[in-house]
Amino acid sequence: MIDRDMMIADMHCDTISALYWRKKRGCAEHLVSDSLSIDLRKMQAGGYCLQNFAVFVDMEQVEDPLETALEMIRLYGQELELCSGEMAPVLCWEDICKNREQGKISAMLTIEEGGILKGDLSNLERLYHLGVRMICLSWNHPNEIGLPNLQRDRSGNPLFTLRSDRGLTDFGLEVVREAQRLGMIVDVSHLSDGGFWDVAQHTQKPFVASHSNAQAVCGVCRNLTDEMIRALADRGGVMGINFCEDFLCMENKRQPGMLLDAIIRHIRHIIQVGGEDCCGLGSDLDGIEGNRDIRTAADMERLVRRLEEEKFPPRQIDKICGGNVLRVYRETL
Repeated sequence: MIDRDMMIADMHCDTISALYWRKKRGCAEHLVSDSLSIDLRKMQAGGYCLQNFAVFVDMEQVEDPLETALEMIRLYGQELELCSGEMAPVLCWEDICKNREQGKISAMLTIEEGGILKGDLSNLERLYHLGVRMICLSWNHPNEIGLPNLQRDRSGNPLFTLRSDRGLTDFGLEVVREAQRLGMIVDVSHLSDGGFWDVAQHTQKPFVASHSNAQAVCGVCRNLTDEMIRALADRGGVMGINFCEDFLCMENKRQPGMLLDAIIRHIRHIIQVGGEDCCGLGSDLDGIEGNRDIRTAADMERLVRRLEEEKFPPRQIDKICGGNVLRVYRETL
């Protein structure tokens, strides 16, 4: 059973990218304490064991996505140095164990947008040696790996309920195989339906959907179908509940508590479909506009308390909040 003082393991946030762009604009803040949703102090208040930090690059907004990603990785290293007494990086499972013994929060570096590889497989190994341990194969634009599950009409407007069955490219399949060889976790959040099934077919180890919800509860294309949830669970993978309001519910969301209600509905459904071992957390904080019920990492106790009020067994609460994610990392890192 997870230590309740350090139980939260969150598979996705965009804090490093947010800090990077603020620094570019001349508004330098630091991960120790910032005005964003996630920083060291807020994570300590929220009872965190581990946080994945995504290097997110919007390829339409930068000239060289790989160079931008490398700059973000350098910033990540600098920020961890400032937090070194209380937070430390993760390169393998033993690092997580050591950090917990020392009372430190673990930080794991991830990529959100496989397009930063620029179609060159050697860049994947380069990123691995820089500390990246998870790669989200796509974001919202087509890349050399495959397509996202977000399509647009002729005017460029997003079609939030239309799903794509187009699969991975030949290069995408190479990326999946090489990631497995290296020990880098494959992340299918944002990926097309066809891409998801290609990952399921061409992997042996558990894979994840780091920040995706249940399509049956909220029918947007970013969420996983029941068939996908079962396949992910059968592989021993885990999906992280995304706190984005538009991925939680489609009704009016302004009434206090509605988003926590929606999170509980997604969790119940995922457990009903895939079992209690496949549901985790992937907040997407600092990558979404916000969540009125869980605004920062310090508010995670609200979710824990709500799970207790809803009579989830302590075993399930531990698994949802961190145990399932840590189990996948134990098996894959």
